[in-house]
Amino acid sequence: MKRDDAVAPKMVELFDPEPDRWGFRGDPHVWRALRGHLSKTDVPASVAEAVSLLRVAFSELVGVDLVTNAESSVYREQFAHGGMSSGMVSLDTWRDRLLPLLTERARVLLEP
Repeated sequence: MKRDDAVAPKMVELFDPEPDRWGFRGDPHVWRALRGHLSKTDVPASVAEAVSLLRVAFSELVGVDLVTNAESSVYREQFAHGGMSSGMVSLDTWRDRLLPLLTERARVLLEP
């Protein structure tokens, strides 16, 4: 996943493949919503800018700032698609595993 300067990579590239594990049933729906939301957005020049973009997009879609909100999970109707924890978004999983996964993918993409 190296950056090709001739063609600016898009943020959507960070989202494939999907993780094997999630926190709650709402998490894959958030992942896909983020991928769609950022699908036409160029990957910024730095990892820090990419992480900032991901955090802002997450906040816009889920209505929670992962940095300032200490809750471990939230319920969001738009991510409820059936099942016991339907609509639940694991903020802990996003902080501890999913955002770091996307961050590492951005780092690999941006390596010289």
